[in-house]
Amino acid sequence: MSDSDGDARLTRRALLGAGAGTVALSTVGTVQADGERERGLLSGRCPEATLRPSMGHCAGASMEGCADDHPVTIELRAAVEDVLEDRYPDAGALLEAGFKPYFDTLDGDDDGWSHWLHPEYIGDDAVLDPERPESVLVDNDSWRSIGVMFIATRDGEPISPPPAVYEADDDGWDGPSEDDDSDANGHGDHDHHPDGGDDYPHDDHPHDDDHHPHDDHDHHPDGDPDRCSPWHYHAGAPGRLAWWYYRTVYEGSYREGELAPPCRTPCMMHVWTVDHPEGVYAHGGPPPEYREREPADDPGFETDSEPGEDELGWDALPDEEVPDRLPESFSLADGFGL
Repeated sequence: MSDSDGDARLTRRALLGAGAGTVALSTVGTVQADGERERGLLSGRCPEATLRPSMGHCAGASMEGCADDHPVTIELRAAVEDVLEDRYPDAGALLEAGFKPYFDTLDGDDDGWSHWLHPEYIGDDAVLDPERPESVLVDNDSWRSIGVMFIATRDGEPISPPPAVYEADDDGWDGPSEDDDSDANGHGDHDHHPDGGDDYPHDDHPHDDDHHPHDDHDHHPDGDPDRCSPWHYHAGAPGRLAWWYYRTVYEGSYREGELAPPCRTPCMMHVWTVDHPEGVYAHGGPPPEYREREPADDPGFETDSEPGEDELGWDALPDEEVPDRLPESFSLADGFGL
């Protein structure tokens, strides 16, 4: 909302709407007057930050070498599918296992699917472990799990570079990575400031859905046919606020003095267990017709809502599972100190 006294307060809901193109520029005001003003107002120490959703390649990233029919992809996807079917098949099982609901997708659209995050798995030492997925992706119509989102963290802190899924000569899945060249602060062979300063490797420039990646170098990370490392981060305000919201509400980081969102989210990658027209590791969610599944047999918790009839959201959850502050109650003033 925009206060009558001209205060630049903008709710998270309006911010997400602006990112999705559903709010007029006059609502956002001069924040979006031009790219330089936008970056100057929102970023400060974060020169790559944008108001609209944006993402970038993590150090060592490459999608070119990823193939759905590669033996490692087949094994990894099968391992994820087994874990989801056996342990985390639906929203009820996720709640019971300690996953935390989060119903705003990072791109700002209501896409009909949601991220559920597990603080214990985000805070452990394993990376790319199908048994301990940092996030499970859920279809909000059927209430069933449709994939996972791995988050490259150790002890809750981003690491860089994240481990590749496979190199060209790998012929099988080696299991989760527990040791690489990065330390807990994300400093490795492709060193950059974990909060997003000026010290980026050339394959680490952000891009958004409307533009090509900002990379003029000959060896773009998308162009390495010998490596599958589909990790990306979010530098746009919606993604940064989403991660800040998770840490604030579910990890208590605000109370511990983490007052501002980071300059970028940790590195993330999807593994979809439903068919996806853009592949197993696609950044965006599958279209609704690819997510159609039989609704969960039982909600798995006390609710008046029904899978397949009611959309899975905050209103469907038991009161004790709903945070005191929901995402739409936060604003740019909260997150960015405006």
